[in-house]
Amino acid sequence: MFNEFEILETIRMFQEQHLDVRTITMGISLMDCATGDSEKTCQIIYDKICRKAEHLVKTGEDISREYGIPIIHKRISVTPISLVAASGDTRDYTCYARALDRAAAQVGINFIGGFSALVQKGYSDSDRALIASIPEALATTDLVCSSINLATTRVGINMDAVRDMGKIIKQTAELTADQDAIGCAKLVVFANAPDDNPFMAGAFLGPGEPECVINVGVSGPGVVKHAMESARGQDLGVLADTIKRAAFKITRVGQLVAREASRRLDVPFGIIDLSLAPTPVVGDSIARILEEFGLDTCGAWGTTAALAMLNDAVKKGGTMASSFVGGLSGAFIPVSEDEGMIAAVNAGALSLEKLEAMTCVCSVGIDMVAIPGDTPAETISGIIADEMAVGTFNNKTTAVRIIPVPGKTVGDTVSYGGLLGSAPIMKVNSASPADFINRGGRIPAPIHSMKN
Repeated sequence: MFNEFEILETIRMFQEQHLDVRTITMGISLMDCATGDSEKTCQIIYDKICRKAEHLVKTGEDISREYGIPIIHKRISVTPISLVAASGDTRDYTCYARALDRAAAQVGINFIGGFSALVQKGYSDSDRALIASIPEALATTDLVCSSINLATTRVGINMDAVRDMGKIIKQTAELTADQDAIGCAKLVVFANAPDDNPFMAGAFLGPGEPECVINVGVSGPGVVKHAMESARGQDLGVLADTIKRAAFKITRVGQLVAREASRRLDVPFGIIDLSLAPTPVVGDSIARILEEFGLDTCGAWGTTAALAMLNDAVKKGGTMASSFVGGLSGAFIPVSEDEGMIAAVNAGALSLEKLEAMTCVCSVGIDMVAIPGDTPAETISGIIADEMAVGTFNNKTTAVRIIPVPGKTVGDTVSYGGLLGSAPIMKVNSASPADFINRGGRIPAPIHSMKN
């Protein structure tokens, strides 16, 4: 039971510290939708999503109103389409993306994830077809998100796919150039992608997941920063305990929403993703949390150590509040979605190289970073390769969501609005990795993957 103090404290978190439930994401298996007729399969996919998610948005709105908890997004994740479409009669998979988009619009959700493929060890013919379809699919839909898993600690890094995704990202940018390459904001590549991630653009429902499931993502950078302010002058051990207590409280709110949504929708509860996901709003920034540690600005020496401690304390606090923590769960460091990160880039304190170092200890990777539109595809693949290595050799999830904006260069800014925010164009090392990237093949799994 909550006592009076806890209730008032939680109300202040919502009203003053930007605490919210970032998303209720319904995972829907499409395994039973596959047929040899792509048109028929698309209709079955549309019908199933509309049937399963018919009450998702209303349920989220009802819970938000009754409990006074802001629930920002309602989303859907589905089985990777490369698996569902494999037996179909077309190699152009944009029809599946449009079916997903129509279904998402019909049920009123914000995004649908799962235009995805798992290619960490190699391509199937269906994987190739899906990846080739990504630029057109993202350019002609509004709500569809795409993700590709390129590497795992268990099998290594598919460098053929790393090479190809650099080209795909460039093509996606060109096809959405009139919107500052916004298609790339809906496309992410992973190492060790989780099967139960509720956050976009990387959400999909893994093959081992239930027929239908509710996963909830919470977020509370402002709550953590407020808690840290109360511990100013204390040593880092005290600060770690303070962060853990704040994460515990945040996760309890998510657990309440998840259980209630599961009950009302008669769908099993899956996991709570307790990631600290920032927004462009002042007071809701991961960078400002890191500065609260005592850094002059995010990107200063010590930033990676502070982020490592923050990420660990958040996980420890969250796992005390729920037995079913999953997804990404930790601190996100997207540039465009965090006003403190934007300020650090504009001040010259935060570079791509420093972001890469920070990804060794955070929950995602190089995220929502805008770069010059003339950056070669091989250079983008090189950035991806480095990030895949960070994830693979450190046995953690990492990702890249990068946006080469046509016609833009260092010093320019692009604005996407909403949660996507605005991004300063960041400088990219001009030394070419082309010969390395064009070797192709597979980087073998690290020795510590041999755990049998």
